[in-house]
Amino acid sequence: MWGGRFSSSPSALMEAINASIDFDKRLYAQDVQGSIAHSAMLAKQGIIAESDRDAIHQGLQRVLGEIESGNFTFSTALEDIHMNVESRLREIIGDPAARLHTARSRNDQVATDTRLWVREAHDRAEEQLTNLIKALLDKAEAHAATVMPGFTHLQSAQPVTFGHHLMAYVEMFGRDRSRFRDSRKRLNECPLGAGALAGTSFPIDRHMTAKALGFDGPTRNSLDTVSDRDSLLEFMAAASICAMHLSRLAEETIIWMSAPFGFVKLPDRWTTGSSMMPQKRNPDAAELVRGKTGRVIGSLVSLLTVMKGLPLAYAKDMQEDKEPLFDAADTLEIVLAATTGMIQDLEPVPERMAAVAGAGFSTATDLADWLVRSLNIPFRDAHHVTGRIVSEAEKRGCSFEELPLEVMQAVEPKIHKGIYDVLGVENSVRSRTSFGGTSPVRVAEQVAWWRSQV
Repeated sequence: MWGGRFSSSPSALMEAINASIDFDKRLYAQDVQGSIAHSAMLAKQGIIAESDRDAIHQGLQRVLGEIESGNFTFSTALEDIHMNVESRLREIIGDPAARLHTARSRNDQVATDTRLWVREAHDRAEEQLTNLIKALLDKAEAHAATVMPGFTHLQSAQPVTFGHHLMAYVEMFGRDRSRFRDSRKRLNECPLGAGALAGTSFPIDRHMTAKALGFDGPTRNSLDTVSDRDSLLEFMAAASICAMHLSRLAEETIIWMSAPFGFVKLPDRWTTGSSMMPQKRNPDAAELVRGKTGRVIGSLVSLLTVMKGLPLAYAKDMQEDKEPLFDAADTLEIVLAATTGMIQDLEPVPERMAAVAGAGFSTATDLADWLVRSLNIPFRDAHHVTGRIVSEAEKRGCSFEELPLEVMQAVEPKIHKGIYDVLGVENSVRSRTSFGGTSPVRVAEQVAWWRSQV
């Protein structure tokens, strides 16, 4: 590979640490795609003959077919996907294959291949997020008025609706989808033609190759082009945030399924049993979604660590970009698919949710708001009055609705029986009509708006 510069072959250990074919062979389709575009441009510019271009294209299609059919032998001695493809191409078509690498380096070649691959990964993530959002919208719409407890600090706070809770995740995954879209726009510049680091003296047409490969245009600085991995880092950053959101939803699913909560049920296809305890139904799919978040975040940290100390331009350290990229993308795909399936099959238990929604004096804020609206008591004073009424209810071991009117009047004489109109959890959620609130009417509006966005 190295021509006349080296007089002996690398040691076995050097070959083992240097070779990347075991993982970068996943770039075979992108490598062939880039080589077809490059050779077409070389012929158009008169740098190679059209007959050479035709032979190269025919040979590359044959190489592609061999790889896809499983009849291609990958060689560790040839290091990477680029040299494996080129070597096989020369076996097939002879000398014209040697002209393919004119005005190109493996530095801009690998940058192009990985950018093509990660662009497709962006598209897959966007499609999967859209599917997940649709599943959440369907479930939220069906349960726009299903009351459940809302928590802060995992303590009962205020009643909300299950639909409203699910719509919070629609917002999160909507932002994730937006991040992938933004990242895709930034990465859509073509590295091919940057050469090793300084460009080339051949009269190439970088705009032609960029267009052929579906890029908006070529990159503008050859040094940056071969040393940049921002498109991979941005993908993994967006994937990490998305995985974190998926983990939060998985965690809540796990909590909701537990016996003390009993808010939701998942069918057999998303749960497992115990080898010892026959009664168990474990939310393993959700737990694995939660656990795999660490892999995605770890991949991001891995590549950030690789890149943080590198001078311009290319360094072999950057070969370590692909394994974390592939792992992050693969992991994100499977956890998005699993989460979408779980949401589609998840069934809430409304009676259990409603029972817990009224516990812990969750309508205390409604009582305070009523004191402000109906009795013109300043909120801070109403807050204090409500706290005293909570204390009285605790002493008697009853809910607000069960607390006698005279007990509340002993705390604040102006309270009248109209107070009972706001104390139930159903009344509470219906009253939260501010924009973005949990009222079923507002939840339906949120669902309708998001349906227009997907």
